[in-house]
Amino acid sequence: MNTITINRAADWQRLVPRTYRRELPPVGIGEPVVPLKLPRNQILRGDALTRLKELPQHSVDCVVTSPPYFMLRDYGVAGQIGLESTVEEWVANLRPVFSELARVMKPGGGLWLNVADTFSSSATSGAAPKSMVLAPERLLMALAADGWIVRSKVIWAKTNTMPNSVVDRLNTTYEPVYFLVRSPRYFFDLDAIREPITVSLENVQRAVAHNASKSLEEATTDTSSPILGTNVGDVWRFPTKGFRGAHFATFPPELVRRPILATCPEQICMACGRALKRSVETWRIPLGSNGRGRHPKDRYVMRFADRWHTLRQRGDLAPCGCGAPTVPGVVLDPFFGAGTTGLVAEQLERDWIGIELSDEYASLAEARLEAARCGP
Repeated sequence: MNTITINRAADWQRLVPRTYRRELPPVGIGEPVVPLKLPRNQILRGDALTRLKELPQHSVDCVVTSPPYFMLRDYGVAGQIGLESTVEEWVANLRPVFSELARVMKPGGGLWLNVADTFSSSATSGAAPKSMVLAPERLLMALAADGWIVRSKVIWAKTNTMPNSVVDRLNTTYEPVYFLVRSPRYFFDLDAIREPITVSLENVQRAVAHNASKSLEEATTDTSSPILGTNVGDVWRFPTKGFRGAHFATFPPELVRRPILATCPEQICMACGRALKRSVETWRIPLGSNGRGRHPKDRYVMRFADRWHTLRQRGDLAPCGCGAPTVPGVVLDPFFGAGTTGLVAEQLERDWIGIELSDEYASLAEARLEAARCGP
């Protein structure tokens, strides 16, 4: 093995990778793409792979979906995914679908994938009997090999799981949701999903405006825009949501709401294609100081004097400067089912496209959406 001795900082220059030397958009923005003509707010009936090929390249802003899990349910439709003989076949049938999603999704788009595992009943399925099949992991490895960047693994911790009669393993009380992208730079509005917090009077008085035109005390009187705190993290705790209909594997709305808020822009300029984001004012609350220098009990830990907690408040959409009309972002669900993705998208004033193989479920979703539009 060849080795290189580094004696000077300048010696590192020739080792720095230059893969991403090109000009990249700012973090959280993504490359702008002018909106294209799409079948907005419609359900496309038919096979996901076939209908995806009808959509133009780089046309949807984000994807939120949950494909049929391996060996879990029979939806009674010819050509369905999920009842393959082996987990390898299941992965092989899903890969072309995700290749098409990569084509139709904008370069700065994001994909949210809810898929859970199952337990093997036979060695022929691809795992030893009683073993976890590791279907999500196998699919994610295949997608990573196909060029997807796996950015996050969210744990949906169900707060109302049903009792299970199993006695030789732990009850499964969560499902994973994976966040994938195609580019190192993509649209992501973290402020849209930050946790609202209540600020104490003491902290209101100690807060220092960092990037704000008003005091924190004034901001707290604005009931239409809450004060935002920390990142929501990757463990989401909320219950499953029942649905009175023939489809028994519906998304809970909250599992769709956060992904849409974070990765589907509210509005997009029709001239330049830029996704508009809201202005954000920030305040800092000092957390005290232990002085600069190393902690006396740990010489490897540096303690800095300037530490603070940052609070935020979102404002109006910041214009791009073109003065052109805007359109809502588009979220796509290629396994539309009962239509929860479309339902939540409309509540959040985004556009959507659904693809559904089953005529029964497509009709169910259309009726559900129409009922929601008519109100209670």
